[in-house]
Amino acid sequence: MYYTLMKMKKVLCYSLFATIILFIGLFTSCSGNKDHFTIEGKIKNAAGKTLFLENVGTSTLTLLDSVKIASNDFFKFRYKRPDVPDFYRLRLGTQVINLTIDSTETIKITGDAAHFAKDYTIEGSLESEKIKELTLLQLNTSKKYNRLQKQYEAKEIPIDEYAEQINKVVEAYKTEARKYIYSNPLSPSAYFALFQQINQLLIFDLYDKTDAKAYGAVANSWYQHYPNSPRTIQLYKLFANSMAVLRGERTIQVTEGNAKELFDIALPSIDEKIIKLSDAGDGKLVLVDFTAYSMKESPTHNILLAEIYNKYRSKGFEIYQISIDADEHFWKNASVNLPWICVRDHQSIYSEVLKKYNVSKIPTSFLRNREGEIVSRIESVKDMEKEIGKYLK
Repeated sequence: MYYTLMKMKKVLCYSLFATIILFIGLFTSCSGNKDHFTIEGKIKNAAGKTLFLENVGTSTLTLLDSVKIASNDFFKFRYKRPDVPDFYRLRLGTQVINLTIDSTETIKITGDAAHFAKDYTIEGSLESEKIKELTLLQLNTSKKYNRLQKQYEAKEIPIDEYAEQINKVVEAYKTEARKYIYSNPLSPSAYFALFQQINQLLIFDLYDKTDAKAYGAVANSWYQHYPNSPRTIQLYKLFANSMAVLRGERTIQVTEGNAKELFDIALPSIDEKIIKLSDAGDGKLVLVDFTAYSMKESPTHNILLAEIYNKYRSKGFEIYQISIDADEHFWKNASVNLPWICVRDHQSIYSEVLKKYNVSKIPTSFLRNREGEIVSRIESVKDMEKEIGKYLK
């Protein structure tokens, strides 16, 4: 009996030890899976083609891996999971699929090489599905935007109608995108929605009071949960700078380098002489005004500017007005009698200066202080005199 009990104890101990080893093995295996994410699936008509996995950083694009798609259309990537939500993309030729990795372990993609960037399905990542929806929304917005540009170029619509329609197209995107942002500001899709662009212009404007609230909602949520993430640091700095500019506390500094040089402008006047914004001020407070004289609102806009100009000119105030009129002859006739500095950008709606200042609607004005710094964005002529008064005391 003693022998039997001892034998049973040995068997139980051995079984328990084996169970513990098995459990540890399973736990280690699961932990290993959690350290990595997998993206796999099938792409029809892509056998033999190379698919790339890239990480989309705050300012860089990094190639992580590549794979030649098998004859059965199957592909698979396995890569180290990021510590905080991050963005990736699959690239096939020039077509890309945007994805995000947060708590997901496996994402499955099914598509066709011919329409890789649009007609695909996602399983395993709700946030990546939302990013697909936002990408398609941006592509549709961009298509409408570019169509309007071509109509304006072909003189099928006047510039005031062009501006009105552009604003409607952009606002339609924002209306939909805000649903993703405010429903869950902490989500990767909220962050993604903020940074979509059209022709290198951010759709959500950092220096627009309404849009700045959206940046603030996401920045604060990410700061609370991922304070050390490079994306959080970048976003929070942008938002803090946006608030400071909107309050008239500091200059716009959205990129590295000398802000004065970054926001300088050099364009031809009526007599073809190049006039630089940095030279025009000469220690004065300068209103940088983007406009188009062919807009029906232009005469009223310039009358209001004239009243302000006459009132503050003797106190060290100047206007540097930039026209984006496509018709040079019309611009010259319209501006010849204006008392302030008038220049024109022949690139019109494709102006690089518009992109530099992130101007998506006209008229739009900025204030440049006596030190040569852009300190305020003015959304309405009604607010202009109040803003000017802050810097001419």
